[in-house]
Formats: sequence, C-alpha cells, structure tokens
Amino acid sequence: MGDDERSTAGQDGVLSDEAVAEALAFVRRRVLGDYGVDEFGFDPDLTDHVFLPMLRPLYRSWFRVEATGLHHVPSESGALIVANHSGTLPWDALMTTVALRDHHAVGRYLRMLGADLVFQLPMVGTLARKTGQTLACNPDAERLLGGGDLVGVWPEGFKGIGKPFSDRYKLQRFGRGGFVAAAMRTGSPIVPCSIVGAEEIYPKLADVQPLARLLGLPYFPVTPFFPHLGPLGTVPLPTKWYIEFGEPIDTTSYSRGAEHDPMLIFNLSDQVRETIQQTLYRLLAQRRSVFFG
Repeated sequence: MGDDERSTAGQDGVLSDEAVAEALAFVRRRVLGDYGVDEFGFDPDLTDHVFLPMLRPLYRSWFRVEATGLHHVPSESGALIVANHSGTLPWDALMTTVALRDHHAVGRYLRMLGADLVFQLPMVGTLARKTGQTLACNPDAERLLGGGDLVGVWPEGFKGIGKPFSDRYKLQRFGRGGFVAAAMRTGSPIVPCSIVGAEEIYPKLADVQPLARLLGLPYFPVTPFFPHLGPLGTVPLPTKWYIEFGEPIDTTSYSRGAEHDPMLIFNLSDQVRETIQQTLYRLLAQRRSVFFG
C-alpha cells in the first residue's frame, strides 16, 4: 500500500493522531540527523514526507492521473523508464514519480536524469538532488541502474518540453541514444512510458527568444495566460492525464560491446521512440475530452 493510501485527516478535516505523530517523528529525525542520504544526495525521508505530499493533490485531484501498465516495471532490479516530454514545465516527470512511488506494487522511487540547467538554478538544483535526481550523463545512469534503481529519462529534452502547441504529441528527436547504451551496459530493461494530458496544461503559442537568452533559459513561453496574468498564468490547466508503462524491452540478449555499435543504438532508440509514439496515438484516439478524459 502506498503512502497516499494512509489516512491523514479525520472526517472533520482535522489531522489524525497518526498524521500528527508522523509529522513530529519526521521533525525529530531532521533535528537529530537520524536520516540517510546516498552518494548522489538523495534523501528518501525528505522525499516521502515533504516532496511527494506536495505533489499528491495535483496527481489525484487536479490532473486526476490514471496510471496503467505498472506491472511492466520491475519490482527489484534496475530499469530505464523512457518517456515523452511536454508541457512547458516538467510536471510530466513529477507525476510519473508519484505514479511509481504510490501505485507500483512495491512503491518504487524514480531517479530522474536532469539537464545541467536544472542543477544550476538556485534552490531547484538542491531540491532535485535531495529528491533523487542527477545529471543526465551515462556514468551516473549506469551507477544507478547497476545498483538496482529505476532511472527515468526524457530523451526529447528541452525540444520536447518546449515545443509549440501545434506540435503536441509529435515526438521530437531522441538525441544520440545514450540512454540505450547505458541500459545495454548494465543489462537493464527499457520500459517505454507514454504520457497524455501534459501537452495541454500550458498551450505554448510563442517563444520570446531574446528574453530567453537574457535569462539564460532554453525558451520563454507565451501561453494564453502567461505572462499576461503574471504568477496566476503559471497555474497549469486541469487536464485529464493518462500514464501508460509499456512492455519492457530486453537488453541482455546483445553481445558484449554491442553498445558501441552506433547503428544498433540508433535502431533500438528508434524502436523505443516509435513504441511511445504509437501508444500516444492510441491513447489520444480513446480520449473524448482534454479535461474529462
């Protein structure tokens, strides 16, 4: 049972004794330093008791996420979760994290690979480290996979998350396929993940590149509500989300050194990309409404 299944409030909306006791225990652990952090800076205690509780209301009530195919994600061994990226801000990655921690049979953490920019931003970089994220580089990915962790990658990068609304659900190029090589070196399965609903939360109509360069950002989006409404324009639209984890792609059948074959890497990367794209088309064909599913 995931942490979200536990009751934290009584019928009158007052925190239960259990929730109060848990909060006090958390504070005590922080004061006494009675918690662990791994070599990447990941703090499971902070993630479970502060970070994920902030995301759950969005997952449950705002986006009303439905996650399927979680049985395709291994319960113990390492695996690479590869997903489409969209939405102007990376809410898709955060909602995928909640899905795996709260609804997977054993409640798995997702260790996401982030762009350099994420770790250069004040406070954001520190929070990213503490919640299990690390740089998008093969050595870190391989160490995590080799240690039995779930690693999440969004190969479209900023090209995917910042694409215009007119290109919604059209997958961008997957880069050089470094994620495939990392999976092959560690013998980890690749699990395609398809996300529908994130494309519409901030419909990007334009990109003010001069301002983006001035701020050191990959893009400066203009949506129907931002920047015209100021901070209010950053509230995502309450679209209905679907996250589907597909059948894992085995990487153990390849011979040693196969990860150095650029054509093989390209073909396997393209297979993952095509699997996600076709799943997106299927999910979109089943969807009747952007907001009601």
